[in-house]
Amino acid sequence: MSAPITPDNLTVPRKEPAGKPSLIGLSRDAMREALIGMGTPEKQAKMRVGQIWHWLYFRGVTDFGLMTNLSKGFRAELAEVFTLARPEIVTKQVSKDGTRKYLLRIAGGHEVEVVYIPEKNRGTLCVSSQVGCTLTCSFCHTGTQKLVRNLTAGEIVGQILVARDDLNEWENTPFDKRLLSNIVFMGMGEPLYNFDNVRDAIKIAMDPEGISISRRRITLSTSGVVPEIAKTGDEIGCLLAISFHATTDEVRNTLVPINKRWNIDALLDALRNYPRLSNSERITFEYVMLKGVNDSDEDARRLVELIAGIPAKINLIPFNPWPGSPYERSDWKRIEAFGDIVNAAGYASPVRRPRGEDIMAACGQLKSDTERARKSRKQIAEEAGL
Repeated sequence: MSAPITPDNLTVPRKEPAGKPSLIGLSRDAMREALIGMGTPEKQAKMRVGQIWHWLYFRGVTDFGLMTNLSKGFRAELAEVFTLARPEIVTKQVSKDGTRKYLLRIAGGHEVEVVYIPEKNRGTLCVSSQVGCTLTCSFCHTGTQKLVRNLTAGEIVGQILVARDDLNEWENTPFDKRLLSNIVFMGMGEPLYNFDNVRDAIKIAMDPEGISISRRRITLSTSGVVPEIAKTGDEIGCLLAISFHATTDEVRNTLVPINKRWNIDALLDALRNYPRLSNSERITFEYVMLKGVNDSDEDARRLVELIAGIPAKINLIPFNPWPGSPYERSDWKRIEAFGDIVNAAGYASPVRRPRGEDIMAACGQLKSDTERARKSRKQIAEEAGL
């Protein structure tokens, strides 16, 4: 099922002129101001926003001409001033387990990876918030790619739209069974280093008159940008996951270098004060299992002591290898023994089943295909004299 990246399924990048601004990713207020700016009477602008919002986020249209409850003249004006362009799918790979990985091109020719993970009772889209990453977590392949820039709210929302296009999933109600039912900010980048754009994108995804995904089906994962954690609860309100991975500052400084700025104690203090914290909205601690590094019984005991009093669950993540990685995956028996200790302390500790490993789409693996594809396209372009 996997579709390897080859010159045959790559497109050659070309320089494009500066384009029109997009309506995708604008808040309702910002869209209203944009419409007024193009000459729409103020008294009509709010109604027009509601109509356009429905077409963009409930019906998923990509052409102003399809917005049939707007006059032809107004549709023509919109098309002249704005665009509804999605990120471009450069490649799509499908794993033998059904996982889909999209390599998307955005403005400036930059690329990000997005992963859709189908499961029996839900479908989860893992979206990216930055091109590259600045955190250099030593176990994560994305961390070896330098940060290029933050994604805009439109580019983040665009990832959702592209996936729904590919799944042919538009015009469904919140009560319909959905192929794309959950969103996790666990792709490329640190979401809380791009707070405003991530917040605005999530609010669009949650809007009940559009994509309409419940805030409790959206999870934001952070490596521990402590000053932004309380804001996440206050201004976004989605579920929170922490890329934790170690039980001592010494080890976490190596695995998650942001720990040198905000250590374990500072992070846990912020989590204990998280505005949304409750038994029904627990914090998820993500813990990648690295052989001989953080997987001992002592680590398991320290973990439950550290998070005592925090409503939480612990996701144990078997390490997903990548070329040149300095780590190995913990043995399965070791993972089970670690989980037994955490369970005995009263914390759920599901083991995340690796998905999409054959197409490098599993947790911590997003990067290599992007880099390889970019090099392949550059070579093709050079040979074509472009």
